[in-house]
Amino acid sequence: MRVFRGFHHPGIAPACALTIGNFDGVHRGHQAMLALLQSEARHRGLPSCVLTFEPHPRDHFAARLGKPELAPARIATLRDKLVELARCGVDQVVILPFDEALAALPAQNFIRQVLREGLGARYVLVGDDFRFGAKRQGDYATLDAAGRAQGFDVARMMSYEVHGLRVSSSAVREALAAGDMDAAAALLGRPYAVSGHVTHGRKLGRQLGERAPGTADGFRTLNLRFPHGRPAAHGIFAVQVHGLVQRPLPGVASLGNRPTIEDAGRVLLEVHCLDWPADELGREGGYGKLARVELLHKLRDEARYDDLATLTAAIRQDTEAARAFLAGHAASHAQVSRQTTRDRI
Repeated sequence: MRVFRGFHHPGIAPACALTIGNFDGVHRGHQAMLALLQSEARHRGLPSCVLTFEPHPRDHFAARLGKPELAPARIATLRDKLVELARCGVDQVVILPFDEALAALPAQNFIRQVLREGLGARYVLVGDDFRFGAKRQGDYATLDAAGRAQGFDVARMMSYEVHGLRVSSSAVREALAAGDMDAAAALLGRPYAVSGHVTHGRKLGRQLGERAPGTADGFRTLNLRFPHGRPAAHGIFAVQVHGLVQRPLPGVASLGNRPTIEDAGRVLLEVHCLDWPADELGREGGYGKLARVELLHKLRDEARYDDLATLTAAIRQDTEAARAFLAGHAASHAQVSRQTTRDRI
C-alpha cells in the first residue's frame, strides 16, 4: 500500500476507485465498505484509494473554537489506521491536512479540485451519512448529481449492523470509554490494540520494585507514545504484547496521563510484561522495537495516589489481577481451539 500526504505527487495513480472518510478504528463497517471498494476497483481495472484526513475535522473545529473537549476521543493512531487499511487490501491512501483552506472549500470545488483533478476518481463510494464541503453543504445527492454530469460513478453504502447495533466509530468509542473490551472487539472484528516503538522513560518502574518484595527488577515498563490528547480507552488493562519475540507476551498496562507522576500530561501506554523473556531479549532488549499491545480486559480506571508506596501496592494488585485474567483467557482460547479441531475432524 502506498501512502501520500496530499495529492500533488507524481506517484499517485492517475485514476482510481475512491472512498472518503476518517476511518478511525477501521471497524467492521469500514471493513465492509473497503471490501466493496476493492470489488468495484477490480471490476473497473482501477487501484483502490482511501482519502482520509489528519487531524480529524472535528479536532480542527474544536481547536478553532478553543474547546478541546469537543474533539472526538481518538480510537487509533495514524500508524494503526494505516496498518488496518493495508490489511484490508487498499492500494493507496491519500492523507489531506484538514486546515482552514480545506474547511472553507465549497462542495463543488472539493469535487473538482480534489476528487477529479487531484485523484482522478472514476468511482466514489461513501457512507449513508456522508457530508462534505464548507459548512457540510455537500451530501450524497450533491455528489451523485456531479457524477452524472461529469462522468464518474457514485455509490452509497448503508449502515452496517452487528446484532442489531449500527457499527460506527462512535459506538467503538462508547465501548472503550465504558471499558467493555469485548464489545469493542466485536465492533472492530479484532481485539483493540495500540502499536508504537518502545521508547525510554523515566525508569521509575525499576525504583518501584524496590518497594515490592519479590520484584528484583522492579516493575519495568515498555513505553509507547499515544500522540493524541484524548485516547478513547483509558485505565489499567490486562494485555498481550506482540512484536518483541515470536510469541505474545502477557502483561499489565496503563493507558493515560499518569496522574500520580509529576510529568503527567503526555498520553503514554506503559506496559509491564509479566514474564520478561530475558533469555531472548536481555534486560534492555525491548527499546526501539515496534510493539503491538492488545488491550484485552480493563481492570480499573486510573487513580491518583498520595505516595509511591501506595502506587506500588496498587501495581502489585493489578499485576495479580492481570495474571488471573490472562490465565483464564488462555484456557478459554485453548478450549475453543480444541473444539474447532474436533469440528474439523
